[in-house]
Amino acid sequence: QPRYVHHLSSSFRNRLTNLYKEHLLSHYVVLDLMSSWVSHLPPNIKFKKVIGHGLNESELASNTRLDNFWIQDLNINQNLPIEDSFVDVGLIVAGWQYLQYPEKVTIELSRIIKSNSLLIISFTNRAFWTKSPNIWVNSSDDDRIEYVKNVLSQNGWYIEKIFNERTNDRTIFGFTYSEGDPFFSILARNNKSNYLTI
Repeated sequence: QPRYVHHLSSSFRNRLTNLYKEHLLSHYVVLDLMSSWVSHLPPNIKFKKVIGHGLNESELASNTRLDNFWIQDLNINQNLPIEDSFVDVGLIVAGWQYLQYPEKVTIELSRIIKSNSLLIISFTNRAFWTKSPNIWVNSSDDDRIEYVKNVLSQNGWYIEKIFNERTNDRTIFGFTYSEGDPFFSILARNNKSNYLTI
C-alpha cells in the first residue's frame, strides 16, 4: 500500500536538500532510484529531466518532481532500462538497505551514469528491518557506511566524500531542539575505466 508519510526527520530532509543544492545543476538529468512520493530536490531548481524508479506506482505518480518513472524490483532484476551514459547524477535515499544485490546495481549505475559524475547514497539508522539483509540489520552505523563504501570501491567508484552527521529538529514551538535522524551520505564518482559488465 502507498505510504504518504515522511520516513525521515525534517532535519535529515533539510540536510539532504542542502547537499543536493551544492552538487546538482539545472542542466542535469537526475535519476532518483528507489524513490517515492517525494524526492527532496531543491524546490527552486528546475532540472533538465528527473527520472524516478520505485515499487509503488501511486507514490511515484504523486511525485511532482518526476518527469517520468518506471516500476522495477531491483532484488529480482538489476538491469536498468536506461541507455549508457545518459544520467548526470544518481540519487538513492533510504533505499540501499533493501538491496540484496548492491554490487550488480552499482555496476549498472556505472553504465548509465556519465563518466566522472556523481552517485549520492544517503541513509539514516532506521529501516523496515524485516526487509533488510542481515549484513545491514546486524551492523553498526559505522559498519554500514563502510559496507556501502566497500561495495562502491570494489566496483569501480571513487569515494569522494562521506558525511556522518547528527541533526536536530525544532520542537513544536521552535524554542528548543530535539535530536533528529543521523545523516549519513556517501558521494562516489564514476570511473568508467573500472566499469565491469554484469
